[in-house]
Order: sequence, then structure tokens, then C-alpha cells
Amino acid sequence: MQSIAVWTLLGASILWGMTWLPLKYLHQLGFDGILITLWVYLLMFALAMPFVWRYRAYITPHWKPLLGVMLLGGGAQLAFNTSMIYGDVIRAMVLFYLIPLWGVLGGRIFLGELITPIRALGMVLSVFGAFLVVGGFDAFESPPTWIDALAIASGFLFAMNNITFRASTETPVMLKVPFMFLGAVLFSTLVVIAMQEPLMPSVSVDAWWILFAYAAIWMMLANLATQWAVTKMESGKSSIILILELVTAVVSASLILGETMSFWEMVGGGFILLAAMLETVPQNTGKERTKMNNLGAL
Repeated sequence: MQSIAVWTLLGASILWGMTWLPLKYLHQLGFDGILITLWVYLLMFALAMPFVWRYRAYITPHWKPLLGVMLLGGGAQLAFNTSMIYGDVIRAMVLFYLIPLWGVLGGRIFLGELITPIRALGMVLSVFGAFLVVGGFDAFESPPTWIDALAIASGFLFAMNNITFRASTETPVMLKVPFMFLGAVLFSTLVVIAMQEPLMPSVSVDAWWILFAYAAIWMMLANLATQWAVTKMESGKSSIILILELVTAVVSASLILGETMSFWEMVGGGFILLAAMLETVPQNTGKERTKMNNLGAL
């Protein structure tokens, strides 16, 4: 079972690292970036409705963590997809991988986890790495773009979403995941309405089939495979394997799009990758405080 879980998570990580390819392709077919997220996650939520129905008795008593997952996870998905579609894939993915930094801070604030020396070193490496990726001291002359901000925000929201998942162990995972899909739909719809764009894009039937296949096969498989696999192995091992997502994105974007990074950007990316790997080192983070001391007893 352990080996199956490892291979499953390896495959899921590759799917996550390659998500930029269908996203950009769908955008070329005529889907606006926000509409891609709206329709992909609407289809995924519809496909996940059997899980919602199965665990419907948990919705009312667990509405707080479900609301948290919907807001944090939904916002993270929209920000991540938008940064992948409109931005430089490698740069956006590297900035997204500041997740360990946000996870350590959030774990300390909300779960009472200790910041060990190794984690403190990872935080320093993350911050310095991000500083180099966005241009170092040149960033003060030309500030980071809104794409950079979205990539960083997506990592922050994902980290907070993960903390909500960890702090609500009594809420079924297969109920939280559909609510995350629903959050992406709601946020995307609000943005499209605010931009006064049509909810139904004028694209070909073939484009709709491609979007449906991406949602029903690629994204559903990536989400369900990841959730299943991480419950079957140690967190340290799963965290190391998930780093393959970053590697896959960097290699594929380099080969397919010809994207490159400057020397100092690569150094910054290396620092962030090292910080992510440090987070996989087993360490005593202390017992959690009263679990939702600051999250309102989710």
C-alpha cells in the first residue's frame, strides 16, 4: 500500500506541476482566465456532489471549518490559476512555493506549534529567496507585478487552507474538498460580474469538451489522488514528493515555453526549494494549543 501511495502522489505532483499547460491552452482557445477557474471548478463541484450528499449531516455542525476552507481554498485556487495563465510560469510557481514560510507562521499563530531552529532557517531562506526572485534591490526601482502578488497570495492562502484542514480533523476531508471547489466558483463569479464580463464565453464546442476533460479527468484525478496518498504515508515523505510539483513546472516551462531565470533568480529559487525541503525534516513542533484558540473553535 505504501508503494502504491508513493507512485500515486508522484503522478499527482506531476499533474499539479503541469497544470499551467492546459490553463494557458484553454486561454488561447478563448476562455478568459477567470472564466476558466469558474467553469472548471463548477464542473468539479458538480462531480463532487455525491460526497456532499453522503456527508450532508456534517455540514451544519461543521459550518465554520467548511466556511474557512471555502474562502481560503477557493481564493487560493483562483489566485494560483490566474498567476499561471497570465504570468511567467517558473517565476509564479517559485513565489507560490513560499508555502512553508506561511505554514510555519500560521502553525505558530493558530496551532501553537513551535518554531524550531530548522524552521527558522527555512523562513529566512524563503524570505531571502523571494527577495531575489522578485528582483533583489532592483525591485525598489520597478516594484513586483500584480502577477507576483497573486502568486504569493495563492501560496499564503493555500498554507492557511492547509492549517484549516489540519485543525478540523473531525470534518470529513471529502466534504472539505468540494467546499474548496465551491469557494473557487463563488470568487470567480464575483470577479467576472465585477469586470462586467459574460459568464458564458463565445468558444467552440471542442473548447468546451477540452475544458470538461481537464476538469473531470486531470483536476479531479490530481485532487483525489493527492488527498488519498497523503493519508497513506508519513507527512515528511509526502512533503518531499510534493516538491516534484515545483520541479515539474520549472522543467516543463523551460522545455516547452523556453522560459529562463537569471542567475540571481535561480539562486532565490534554490533558497525557496531548500526551505521547502527543510520543512520535511522531522522535528518536535510542540503540542497544539486548544485547537482553535484563535480560529474560533472551528
